Amino acid sequence: MEHVSELVDWSRAQFALTALYHWIFVPLTLGLSFIIAIMETVYVKTNDEWWKKTTQFWMTLFAINFALGLATGIIMEFEFGTNWSNYSWIVGDIFGAPLAIEGIMAFFMESTFFAIMFFGWNKVSKKTHLLSTWLVAIGSNLSALWILIANGWMQHPVGMTFNPDSARNEMVDFWAVVLNPNAYSKFLHTISSGYVLASLFVIAVSSWYLLRGREIKFAKRSIIVAASFGMITSLYMLASGDESAHQVALNQPMKLAAMEGIYRGEERQGLVAAGILNPAKTIGDDKLDTFLVKVEIPYVLSVLGYHSLDAFVPGVNDLVYGNAEHKIMSVSEKMVVGKEAVSALGEYKVAQKANDEIAKQEALKHFETSEKYLGYGYLKDPKEAVPDMPLVFYSFHTMVGLGSFFIFMFFMILYNSMTGDILKQKWLLLLGVLGLPLGYVAQEAGWIVAEAGRQPWAIQDMLPVHMATSNIAAGNVMITFWMFAVIFTALLIAEVSIMTKQIKIGPEGH
Repeated sequence: MEHVSELVDWSRAQFALTALYHWIFVPLTLGLSFIIAIMETVYVKTNDEWWKKTTQFWMTLFAINFALGLATGIIMEFEFGTNWSNYSWIVGDIFGAPLAIEGIMAFFMESTFFAIMFFGWNKVSKKTHLLSTWLVAIGSNLSALWILIANGWMQHPVGMTFNPDSARNEMVDFWAVVLNPNAYSKFLHTISSGYVLASLFVIAVSSWYLLRGREIKFAKRSIIVAASFGMITSLYMLASGDESAHQVALNQPMKLAAMEGIYRGEERQGLVAAGILNPAKTIGDDKLDTFLVKVEIPYVLSVLGYHSLDAFVPGVNDLVYGNAEHKIMSVSEKMVVGKEAVSALGEYKVAQKANDEIAKQEALKHFETSEKYLGYGYLKDPKEAVPDMPLVFYSFHTMVGLGSFFIFMFFMILYNSMTGDILKQKWLLLLGVLGLPLGYVAQEAGWIVAEAGRQPWAIQDMLPVHMATSNIAAGNVMITFWMFAVIFTALLIAEVSIMTKQIKIGPEGH
């Protein structure tokens, strides 16, 4: 058991490391590709060579980021086979389909037109080159769509059935998987956050130039494009975040409880705008206050989560121990039913080996009545169903707080840029530079909420993480964890170094 726990911990740590590093590169690719396409469109429309130089400069930085993001993404997909082979076996038929489509359709499209976009200047017509740039932007976002369809299915599994003969989940409705509302809310919120980060990137570089008195025309125009793009997309990010929270409330109530630090559910539940959790508070304890201090907006969480002012928002205690009034089944009850499903599946396998059709049918009937909670049959303690509350709560509020701050920042930068006062506002330019690292903090915090909030499930309510790992030595995973940590850090240092060098050269030197 100790070996299994160590293996799970190292496997989770390695995948988290890969995902967090990968997500440094991806959102910039998603957003910067569209900013480049917008700038090149202006060039083609105006035939102004200055816009061509501007486009080429940002395109160079995009190419550096694209290449390094590709390396981490490929490694992450391989880890499903190396460290999570049980997961791949059990749900590979479903999870693999969107990833295969992403590779065949979106990634090939993105990579093919990337070559024309980057190397095709003066070799193809302006309109053909512009089309290639737009197709790279569309392709990169289509890649995100299919990957997030796969991830959305992990958060809310639909369109499949469990095959007791192979002990695998098999897809029965492709369109249910593709049109999963959880996937689309996640996709729209994720890409809009990428657009915001790319806007922060362009603003940060341009603000650095203005603070140094360099590339004034280039920086001013780039800031106007980025701040306009960022303002629009940050407002859309806010709206898509509302829909994403609604899907979490419907399909992952435990995650919502962790995001808002709710132990005891209430009707007309307020939204915690900011707060400090009480570290002494434990599951099942109703004596201690949940927060040492908090700022709460009354009723808002019920409205955002369930679109009703009077809606009951369950807390951790309701979900773990049950709530008869609101017809919430306890984790203990689900575990009992889940163990019956596990037992029935074992009986089915025994009958199958013995060619006993009567026993097979009886076991199958028993299994089908308890299959819904099969995953709970592998939990050891009801409290295992609760994610890391402080990690999820603080990550969520960091993401939301910074997202709100970015809207204000974009407005101030855009307003002062349009009035011509941006050079006089040194504090605003410094804020523009600072906004980039804060943008990355918000990005990583968002993914921590999405993935840590789902724990202990690899597939929500269906497959616990400890049942999804490969049967390998924990030491092997530990070695590769540190190896990847060194490699990814080297890649990150390389990107920052190359980008910094290119930025110092500037668009004229390009």
